[in-house]
Amino acid sequence: MKQKTDSYYMKMALGLAQRGLGTTWPNPSVGCIIVDQNGHVIGRGYTGFGGRPHGEAMALKQAGRAAKGATAYVTLEPCAHFGKTPPCAESLVKAEISRVVVATIDPDERTAGKGLEILKKAAVQVDLGVCQTQAGALNQGFFKRIMQKKPFVTLKTATSLDGMIAAASGQSKWITGPESRRRGHLLRASHDAILVGVGTVLADNPSLDCRLAGLESRSPVRIILDSHLRTPDDCAVVNTAKKIPTWIITGHGHDQKKTRLEKKSVQIICCDLNQDGQIDLEKMMMILAAKGITRILSEGGAQVNASLIRASLVDRLYWFRSTAIIGGDGVPALSSIGLTELQKMPKFSLIRTGQTGNDIWQEYMI
Repeated sequence: MKQKTDSYYMKMALGLAQRGLGTTWPNPSVGCIIVDQNGHVIGRGYTGFGGRPHGEAMALKQAGRAAKGATAYVTLEPCAHFGKTPPCAESLVKAEISRVVVATIDPDERTAGKGLEILKKAAVQVDLGVCQTQAGALNQGFFKRIMQKKPFVTLKTATSLDGMIAAASGQSKWITGPESRRRGHLLRASHDAILVGVGTVLADNPSLDCRLAGLESRSPVRIILDSHLRTPDDCAVVNTAKKIPTWIITGHGHDQKKTRLEKKSVQIICCDLNQDGQIDLEKMMMILAAKGITRILSEGGAQVNASLIRASLVDRLYWFRSTAIIGGDGVPALSSIGLTELQKMPKFSLIRTGQTGNDIWQEYMI
């Protein structure tokens, strides 16, 4: 029987960490596999809802006394600071783990190499960098929040083959098929928050939840860009705010309307407006990062899409295209971004593509 490699076990741990995306903020989703000296997996875990318990703690609990002398595979450096739980690095030492394989360093200054030092000082063998690229991709939201004080933003759109999101009448249901919509809901389940503009709320009255069977509890925080607080008191997102967190980003003032919405469990977040009277998106992103948001899925219309791209705030583009054509009188996926020189075009790189029913989906990175 072929001996399994470190990368084999680390990929298992990364698969576990993937399951927690969208539910662990402000913490990263960390996967951990514990393997005994015979190559048997004796413990596995990943970060729990809201960031607790940590993946290492779950795996150690499952392994129990068998963890002594075993190897732990962890997708992110074990934490070194005391919070609601003891540092995971110290827990690994206490369990008498003999070797820890780590995919990548934690950039949080409370850990940032300190977790590895705890292990090394206790004579635990440490190997760093196994599946580092994959771990970096998985943790990109957490890394960006820590290092740039902004969340990682994915812009998702569903269009006709010629890039339209609606007919001239405004009708948009449905351009893409049910398979694409299900994949879109899977995207929602893996993000901390979903972002739309108030125009989408007024036009479509969406619920902005996750409606995949078994994943209903994975509905992300709903964030509405609404500079002048036009969100109706009785729209779907307001009426369900007690069940699914709903945040409205607005300008200062509107006190009476704020009070009404807050009584319905909506959280109002005030943000400065730019010279055009719209939400200052750069400042908004910093506010959201400070509140712990690491990954945002934007499902806004043409104006929100353009505003995010114009502000260089889009990290990833997820594009669903049907095989149908609407024509030039339709509503484009992107309104003006003020481009006057081709040399300054925002450029994305295609990294993945696939098919959902009759539609094509493409994933791009900036």
